[in-house]
Amino acid sequence: MKYVTADLPPETPGRSLSAITVGKAAVRLILAAFVGFAAPAVTASVHAAEPSSAAIPQDASIMGMWLSEKHDGIFRIAPCGDSVCGTLIGLSYGPKEPMPRAKDGRAECNLVMLTGFRPMEDDPGRWEGKILDPDAGNLYHAQIWSPKPDILKLRGYILVPVFGETQTWSRYHGTIGPECRMPANP
Repeated sequence: MKYVTADLPPETPGRSLSAITVGKAAVRLILAAFVGFAAPAVTASVHAAEPSSAAIPQDASIMGMWLSEKHDGIFRIAPCGDSVCGTLIGLSYGPKEPMPRAKDGRAECNLVMLTGFRPMEDDPGRWEGKILDPDAGNLYHAQIWSPKPDILKLRGYILVPVFGETQTWSRYHGTIGPECRMPANP
């Protein structure tokens, strides 16, 4: 079983931070605040099945395309089996840079990072599931909700939500280029 560390990934010269890096940094900031209290994490595959239609509650406020907080990634949130998943469908990387790669060496394009989200019984409007750290292959607890139209909140955490950090994403209405390349100014 792997244990989570608070090490941040090395920066690649000339490459802007991707949505993957933002998500990993959020998780690792949480861990850094609680050094010595690293809980075992679940190891997971970094690529999963494509989202599919299923008999799950349809909350239109969370479904659709979302631009990450730092505008460096676009996620599609959609039904996925008997739950809801979030797939990385847009990446910010330079025209001469290669496609960013996950731990297993496959392209980060179409990486499923949010998995198993289901409505919370005790908090209507919130969905609970897991978020993936693709470099380590670890899953962490997460919640998503839409407090107002075209805004999505994502909170990743360890054990309980108080040990977490929240990001604010905005609904995305633009296009995505070949190889999941984001436009210059999304």
